[in-house]
Amino acid sequence: MLLTRDTLPDTIADIAALDDLLCRPSQPLIDDLTKVDGDIMILGVAGKMGPTLAGLAKAALPDRRIIGVARFSDSSVKDWLRARGIETINCDLLDEAAIAKLPQAPNIVFMAGRKFGAEGDLSLTWAMNAHVPALVAQAFPRARIVAFSTGCVYPFVPVDGKGADESVAPNPPGEYAQSCVGRERMFEYFSRRFSTPGRLFRLNYAIDMRYGVLYDIASKVLQGTPIDVSLGHVNFIWQGDAAAQALRCLAHCDTPTSPINVSGHQILAVRDLAAKLGALLQREPMIVGTEQPTAWLTDTSQATKLFGLPVVDTERLIVWTADWVARSMPNLGKPTKYEVRDGRY
Repeated sequence: MLLTRDTLPDTIADIAALDDLLCRPSQPLIDDLTKVDGDIMILGVAGKMGPTLAGLAKAALPDRRIIGVARFSDSSVKDWLRARGIETINCDLLDEAAIAKLPQAPNIVFMAGRKFGAEGDLSLTWAMNAHVPALVAQAFPRARIVAFSTGCVYPFVPVDGKGADESVAPNPPGEYAQSCVGRERMFEYFSRRFSTPGRLFRLNYAIDMRYGVLYDIASKVLQGTPIDVSLGHVNFIWQGDAAAQALRCLAHCDTPTSPINVSGHQILAVRDLAAKLGALLQREPMIVGTEQPTAWLTDTSQATKLFGLPVVDTERLIVWTADWVARSMPNLGKPTKYEVRDGRY
């Protein structure tokens, strides 16, 4: 079954149903990927979003070779991928010799990076977020490279505007976000040097039932935990939509590589989201703090022009999340820390 707005379920029963939904391709995704020849290799596939992207690619291109590369410290991720027909390769991307042994796939989605715990070992954060991209960009000069980045490379912008568009120069607080600028600059430098086509995929907050901004807010509402609205505005996107847009970027690469913002098209108030989740969960949110006039927000007009609006809208995500949290369904134990203003993760 193809993914359309008309085929979305009212509730997501369990993790198996969630995985199936996340990996369900749309016709526009299939159409874009058929314009792109060759295998697809996903570097850093074992993170929160990697399995979704790999499974989605395989579902859209069942006869194409999809390769997932990671250290696979959690072997269950490898089992999950292989069960879906995705080839796996163990590789430490900090090892230049190991990178050199990888297949020369013509299409690469780069998802490796370090965020959580970044402040605990800043040298490792910079190595993963800037050194590894330089190694990869040199190892695959003839590939199309869609490199995951983050909206956190931008400075804070006014909450009453449209968000930062791709013309806004990166100038973020905190070394994590600065290292992400380093990642982009490495891909940009080698893209110019080798004429490597690509896109810098500036993603703001993917939503999966097991983690994300909505999960964080809903959990606090249910538990009666204070919700700080100092960073009071966000935008986010269903993880399946984000993965689909990343794959579709392979058909929309630029030479040299260029940034594209990906998130929901709406700027949403945390206070309003808490109220809607509270109504569904029959709990009164405990709001603390005062909304500041700026936040990390992106303008996704370019992505909307290329890909259309996300298939899953905000209201459905709110209903799905409230239902998931109310049933005490599993979570990944990885808060987004969306409320952090100093860039320290």
